[in-house]
Amino acid sequence: MLKFWMSLIKPRAWVAKLLFVALVIGFIVLGYFGHLGPLKEFLDSDDFAFHVGDVRFSAYLLVKAIFLIVLIFWFIGLVSDMLETRIKAIRTIRASNKSLIIKAIQIILYFMAFLSILGVLGINLTALTVFSGAVGIGIGFGLQKIASNFISGIILLFEKSVEEDDLIELNDGTTGFVREIGARFTRIETYQGYEVMIPNEDFITNRVTNWTFTNNRSRIDINVGVAYGTDLALAQRLILEAANENPRCLKEPAACCFLIDFADSSINFTLYFWIENVLDGRAEPRSDVLFSIWRKFKEYNIEIPFPQRDITIRNPEALK
Repeated sequence: MLKFWMSLIKPRAWVAKLLFVALVIGFIVLGYFGHLGPLKEFLDSDDFAFHVGDVRFSAYLLVKAIFLIVLIFWFIGLVSDMLETRIKAIRTIRASNKSLIIKAIQIILYFMAFLSILGVLGINLTALTVFSGAVGIGIGFGLQKIASNFISGIILLFEKSVEEDDLIELNDGTTGFVREIGARFTRIETYQGYEVMIPNEDFITNRVTNWTFTNNRSRIDINVGVAYGTDLALAQRLILEAANENPRCLKEPAACCFLIDFADSSINFTLYFWIENVLDGRAEPRSDVLFSIWRKFKEYNIEIPFPQRDITIRNPEALK
């Protein structure tokens, strides 16, 4: 039902636009020749009217208001779409700035449309102060989240902390690319191919990891354990070779391998190496380096141990 009414206010198909234009022209012609006069008098009679303060409302005023709202919003929709297409075609403006400009234009256009409708209908804004308290309470409670998400979206566009095509990760582990920053939510496309609508407020109040905020480089960490008795210098050299031989491993900063811990079952190393573009993925270079480490360790008979425990029985006679 909502889509139906939106299609009336802002028709998309050319057939719908043509029919709407024909309907508008038809009403104008009928009004010009005076054929709408009797209908206007009937709907504007006192039988179909009521007063709110000094303002008189009638069925004719209601029909006129609906007609004007549809007409003005339809016209604004066309202008907005045309300007949006023109602005998105400008290559010298960043995507976030384009979204900000489009939203500012839409807000201005719809605000002017609201004032125009009130002026055409002859409604004085001071007469609406009766409802100001109720409207304020409604915004404070019913529209609190909507207003918060809208303002948060504007803050995101101004701060540019999250922009379109950025790779981000949320607190709940959701990771993906920002495809659109809307008035109420931000659309994220995940690696699995599905899209998640995240309220804009979450980007302001929660911690967000932006993998591409200042640059696209990313560090990959790999933990490797070797058995006790292994030549540690050789193991360290083989781990570094496995990383440096990978084509996506950067030479600067160089890969590093550190001995981290003498654990219960193994001696642990940690390998750090950097890749140039995190947008190309982190799983593939990590997997390739792990395979290379496995092959090199197998070639030099270096064991990657599994957890084990040595048990010493002090009184073997007790087992009998």
